Amino acid sequence: MRRMLFAGLAALATLPAAALSPPASGGQLDLETIMANPDWIGAAVESPYWSVDGRSLYYALKRDGSKVRDLYRVDPSSGQSVRLDPAAVAQADGPAVFDRAHRYAAFVRHGDVFLVELANGRRVQVTRSSEAESAPRFSSDARSLQYRQGNNWFVYDIASGVSAPAAVLRFVDDPQAKKPDALARQQLELFKALRENKSDKDAQRANDDALAAADPGRAPKPIYLGEGGEPVDTELSPDGRWMLVVTQPKGAKEGKQPQVTHYVTDSGYAEQQDTRTYVGRNDPVPQSLVLVDLKAATFYPLKTDALPGIKDDPLKDIRAKTVAALEKAGKADEAKALKAPELRAVRIVSGADDGGGGGIVWSDDGQNAAVQMRAIDNKDRWIASVDFDKHALVNQHRLTDNAWINWNFNDFGWLNDGRTLWYLSEESGYSQLYSKTLGGKAKALTSGKFEVSHPVLSEDGQWFYLRTNQVAPYSYDVYRVPSAGGALSRLTQYQGMNDFVLSPDGRQLAVLHSSPYVLPQLAVQDAAGGTPRELTNTMKPAYTAHTWLQPEIVGVPSAHGAGTVWAKYYGPADAGAAASRPAVIFVHGAGYLQNVTLSYSNYFREQMFHNLLVSQGYVVLDMDYRASEGYGRDWRTAIYRQMGHPELDDLLDGKAWLVKNRGVDPKRVGIYGGSYGGFMTLMSLLRAPGEFAAGSALRPVTDWTSYNHEYTANILNDPQLDPEAYATSSPIEYADKLQDPLLMQHGLIDDNVLASDTVRLYQRFIELHKNNFWISLYPMERHGFTHPDSWHDEYRRIDELFNTYVKPIKP
Repeated sequence: MRRMLFAGLAALATLPAAALSPPASGGQLDLETIMANPDWIGAAVESPYWSVDGRSLYYALKRDGSKVRDLYRVDPSSGQSVRLDPAAVAQADGPAVFDRAHRYAAFVRHGDVFLVELANGRRVQVTRSSEAESAPRFSSDARSLQYRQGNNWFVYDIASGVSAPAAVLRFVDDPQAKKPDALARQQLELFKALRENKSDKDAQRANDDALAAADPGRAPKPIYLGEGGEPVDTELSPDGRWMLVVTQPKGAKEGKQPQVTHYVTDSGYAEQQDTRTYVGRNDPVPQSLVLVDLKAATFYPLKTDALPGIKDDPLKDIRAKTVAALEKAGKADEAKALKAPELRAVRIVSGADDGGGGGIVWSDDGQNAAVQMRAIDNKDRWIASVDFDKHALVNQHRLTDNAWINWNFNDFGWLNDGRTLWYLSEESGYSQLYSKTLGGKAKALTSGKFEVSHPVLSEDGQWFYLRTNQVAPYSYDVYRVPSAGGALSRLTQYQGMNDFVLSPDGRQLAVLHSSPYVLPQLAVQDAAGGTPRELTNTMKPAYTAHTWLQPEIVGVPSAHGAGTVWAKYYGPADAGAAASRPAVIFVHGAGYLQNVTLSYSNYFREQMFHNLLVSQGYVVLDMDYRASEGYGRDWRTAIYRQMGHPELDDLLDGKAWLVKNRGVDPKRVGIYGGSYGGFMTLMSLLRAPGEFAAGSALRPVTDWTSYNHEYTANILNDPQLDPEAYATSSPIEYADKLQDPLLMQHGLIDDNVLASDTVRLYQRFIELHKNNFWISLYPMERHGFTHPDSWHDEYRRIDELFNTYVKPIKP
């Protein structure tokens, strides 16, 4: 879909002329062009936000030939856009928060906090420090601005212009609370001078306390939370009375970290780099909650023992089977180590952990707080409120999944009344939006067989704005629903909506949207719906001049009871003569990712490569196999304890569909993919030998016991507890089945899926005396390649593999 170029996009005229042309000559599509620096395509509009007065929008664009992002400002009414120079950036707004009455706005720019008085536009720089501040918000009475520096909170008094710590927390025992032992008591009894010294110190301390209590201008005294813990997160209440503190045991160890070796270095010497730990080597560190009363300078541990199901063992059957096998094998110590805990450990779900939400949310008035916790065994999520009188957690919602709780769809918060929670939950089988008064019954605000995400409550509290795929799994737009309940209404018609931002007055909606060959662009429209006004066109002529093959969205019927498997097909629409065409099946990465959409794909290079393959006579199928995002809970969890099995069924169904509907020769089908797609390429060749003529596995996981904990333990549990799931799911266990040509490719400094995964499988093939397998290693590449030369070499080898082993007609 081509977008209009509005007058005033002067910024595009400043782009270097050399970057406007693709590196290939003659306009012909080839690997040199496809795998070149993607600056020749254009730049995606990134991170849009409104100015504090709502009259402008800011956005970022990648600078040609650099990773630097430039800041732009666009006038929504005229479409006039300008790139800001450093002096203008220094005066620009940042993404702002507002007090309830919209008298003030606050934002962070270059790590410092700024306050704006909206009536006159007066701006005050609240901080100027070498440390980065974040999370500004207004107090419940709007008299002060709260912000944080790491885990330390500060309060800026708007009237006086003074900042002060909200609290001073010490994670040691209170030195004044230490009681003398017998020897110390004897010393006081024996020596008058010691008693007089003590009396003087006590009197001075009492006087200091009295002066501090009577002087609100003093910084708060330290609150001692005791030895043994260290802070993970802190959240200050908007009324300044309370602070919730997330802690973990002090000095907790993550376990041994494997290393990668950098062979091409500035120093000329090989250099080692630590990476992440293997799954199950050390479980995630358990976390605890502490409620701190800042007024009374005291604290209360918030116990989790009353949460429903916290004492259950959801892995009871698997545990019993594994323990019995260990005991039978004479491994009593290992069996004993698998004993179920009396109280399941939890972690506080944070934005970094889940893709939305945050672990602690206060109501605007500071009278209520909600905490989201997740069991370390991944089977439960709780949202609990805090009873400040009883200093206790009160469960409000429990989500249980016998596979694993999704790391997405964990957004939650408070309605404007400060007494009603809202949250996303997959309890119906799909992510939907719910509200619930404290202690009351949950109310579904949305329902259906589609996914709801990105919930944003309007400033007036009347509407939730959402991203959903209600029309079709591959089609995303902005919708809204009344916060009190009502009809879900569609606001945009893009089908490829990426993100949105409400204006400060709630009347306008800035929308990021894209299509298969158009990078994310910015538009603005009325928040109640209507005709959008396009604001950007950042595509380059060299790219748009190509006639790209539009992917056809097709539904592949499952022969394995999975319903419809959605896919993108590249090639002629006709059936063709029977068994007349070679084909390639592309397998996307991540597992839980959706690539069959009407948006611009992260796999844009692969999409261009698929155009090249079609020009060479192939047809291509790109499938959202089971485990992919966007299709509900059952689709996501189909791979629980059996990774690579349902997905392979789907890929084979895709091959059958190509044979039946697009004239594909079943003997001439290749397969390739990276990361999870590389893993699935291996599983396809090793678990279904003879089905694919050849395959290329890019940066694949070959043994799940050597991947990270956060991803793997969700799906396969711990390897010590569930070794069967790991053996079932790891390609290295099927190495003896290799019979089809296989190319493996890996970045040597990949610190996500380590290159040792590919090397270990390569060694297995050597020892098994296998033929027709190759390895290609890239010394300067991590998991996501960044150098065009490496991209070109990688796909040159894939192209040669397919042209050698897939394309030729076989007898």
